[in-house]
Amino acid sequence: MTYKILALDLDGTLFNSEKIVSDANRAALASAKELGVKIVITTGRPLAAIGSLLEELDLISDDDYSITFNGGLVQKNTGQVLDKSALTFDQIAFVYQELKALGLPTDILSEGIVYSLPSQDGRKSQYHLANPLLEFVELDSLEALPRDIIFNKIVTVTDADFLDAQLNRVKEETFANFESFKSRDIIFEVMPKGVHKAFGLQLLCQHLGIAAKEVMAVGDEANDITMLEWAGLGVAMANGTSDVKQVANVVTSLTNDQSGVAEAVQKYILSEEN
Repeated sequence: MTYKILALDLDGTLFNSEKIVSDANRAALASAKELGVKIVITTGRPLAAIGSLLEELDLISDDDYSITFNGGLVQKNTGQVLDKSALTFDQIAFVYQELKALGLPTDILSEGIVYSLPSQDGRKSQYHLANPLLEFVELDSLEALPRDIIFNKIVTVTDADFLDAQLNRVKEETFANFESFKSRDIIFEVMPKGVHKAFGLQLLCQHLGIAAKEVMAVGDEANDITMLEWAGLGVAMANGTSDVKQVANVVTSLTNDQSGVAEAVQKYILSEEN
């Protein structure tokens, strides 16, 4: 099968543990590009949190695209937005109250700005450690949140064990009207219902006239599951969660610290046997 799009998650997938793209991964992506494959970064981050990665990978032309905010934005890497989905203020208020009741801090993302609210007992978000490139604004109350902005998503970021313990208290129906998932061991995310990575990729493919079967997607965490199920070839990283591996078509033998992306690209895109 000839793939026209290679959709890549960042953390735990393209990035190693040091948040670096290895030489092997970079070379494999360059070779795929030479064959005409579009490299599409598909991430929960906003474009502003990707840093210099797009320049490093030479993905800065008007014909390069990214899926950001877990499918909430479909955009050209020049910044032009093709499609966007967002939360309402009422939805923000509902999620905030639920997280507050659990003793969890709340981060509300609006493009490149993060509005942070601590938990009632003063527990502050650790999101700035995960995404230091974003602008952070600390709020004392939800009433201080601007209303005339786009609400892309909500995250709560705190110690993994505490987060898991609190999420175990959540009733199944609490977030039934949202997409909610862990994207890392310390990060729980809440998105508009129906908005996820597969949703964003499908919109992009409609713009480009590309079929799902012509997409190869690679990921490692719960927020990657929809795109691995949707794509023609879903590839789970060796370091991926068990749920991700179960839905993937194939699993790499190498982890993100061993250039597992390069292994997958070589086997399923560059190999003459493919």
